[in-house]
Amino acid sequence: MIMKEFQYTVKDACGIHARPAGLLVKTVKGFASSVTLEKDGKSCDMRKLMALMGMGVKQGETVTIKVEGDDEEAAAAAVQKFLTENV
Repeated sequence: MIMKEFQYTVKDACGIHARPAGLLVKTVKGFASSVTLEKDGKSCDMRKLMALMGMGVKQGETVTIKVEGDDEEAAAAAVQKFLTENV
């Protein structure tokens, strides 16, 4: 199975803070695919709020999002859309 992968540079001055992180977790949980966020050699499951916030993603940092599963096309598109509009 081919995995979807894309990079995103955070534009929000607060980075990925509590509110968008919570909404992002909710978005990811709507899909069957596993979604991980990678930064500086570390990665986390984007279904886990505390893990996502623990990554400490700040404005100007680029993260890699990897999506793998049956609905990875839709999941990747939804996550990319969310990031572009909210972070």
